[in-house]
Amino acid sequence: MKSSRVRFPNAEGQLLSGKIDLPEDEAPLAWALFAHCFTCGKNLKAISHISRALCREKIAVLRFDFTGLGQSEGDFSETNLSSNIADLVAAATWLEREQAAPSLLIGHSFGGSAVLQAANQLPAVRAVVTLAAPFDPEHVANLFAENKEQLSRAGEASVTLAGRQFTIREQFLRDLDEHQVEENIQHLKAALLVMHSPIDQIVGIQNAARIYQAAKHPKSYISLDDADHLLSRESDALYAGQMIASWAGRYLQLLARPGIQSSVIDNRVTVRTGAEGFFTEIFANGHPLIADEPLSYGGTNRGPTPYDYLLVSLGACTSMTLQMYARRKKWPLESAIARLTHAKIHAEDCQSCETSNGKIDRFHRELELIGALSDEQREKLLQIAERCPVHKTLHGEVVVTTSLKPHSS
Repeated sequence: MKSSRVRFPNAEGQLLSGKIDLPEDEAPLAWALFAHCFTCGKNLKAISHISRALCREKIAVLRFDFTGLGQSEGDFSETNLSSNIADLVAAATWLEREQAAPSLLIGHSFGGSAVLQAANQLPAVRAVVTLAAPFDPEHVANLFAENKEQLSRAGEASVTLAGRQFTIREQFLRDLDEHQVEENIQHLKAALLVMHSPIDQIVGIQNAARIYQAAKHPKSYISLDDADHLLSRESDALYAGQMIASWAGRYLQLLARPGIQSSVIDNRVTVRTGAEGFFTEIFANGHPLIADEPLSYGGTNRGPTPYDYLLVSLGACTSMTLQMYARRKKWPLESAIARLTHAKIHAEDCQSCETSNGKIDRFHRELELIGALSDEQREKLLQIAERCPVHKTLHGEVVVTTSLKPHSS
């Protein structure tokens, strides 16, 4: 994915800091708005991983810091659930003006409480996701239970949360009492997905049950199994993102859009490999793919290798070409199966090769032809396999040119 920083005003005119994540060289099919957890921020690793998974399915994401947090302006001590909801509405309004209205809201922990309250104020929202969210936002008050006496006496208190000092004012607690949580969930006008870990030590699993029971259909639940509250393991965050994208596709009508239509900027294949490891994101003619290397080569083994894709290309071209020929001839070929392997061998071991020194690439292709074919038809299809376009490309003269895109500061 590619990211860019943005700033937009909240209801008080203070500038909020955000980040837009876009699918690489692709026009998004939908937009999501992400609300982070209490005192967290848009740069939490889990949010980035979830956003990456969504971008792979061509769902762009706006994530931002609530007022007084991260790089956003304002005084955190003056914020509350109501101000968070107002920030979400401001973010959605700005996004609709600059790009498109968000149709998916995602909220983590206290951010989940905020999106449940904000959803009905945003008519374009078709789907809402909560991650480890409390049913009652007053749950967050338990984080500073020992400071309640001081809050009541002095009107504010300095609390330590996640190793950082924050000032909390009594108005924060008063504001929590003003929200009709269960009633808003019951009247939610969007599909709801509740995601929670049964071993969450910060927000217990019973909160997910109460949210789910309060909501009307369509609603779904996905267990995050042994994930912690912050989804600190990359695999947990990526899983959450993949599940959200798959689930949301039904309600955002992504699945109803055949092929790639006008969503592809052009027909190039775009590939991005980050600074760590070899995990690689790919868009091929609008379709998301991944590539990687085995652990033994410094990769994470989360996808096929580049040579695997070369075999895939040759195999797919072969089986398609065989079916195309058989259909034209009206032959009873039910399935064409190609199994391929690749190896580097010494040229001297290849008696039919022109090259006599160094190593060469050897591809072995085994064909299985299923159907009531005659021996003559099978033999002809074996010959046709040699004519597939990718096979011809591998045997023909290939020219690869490389240019450097101008650097944009």
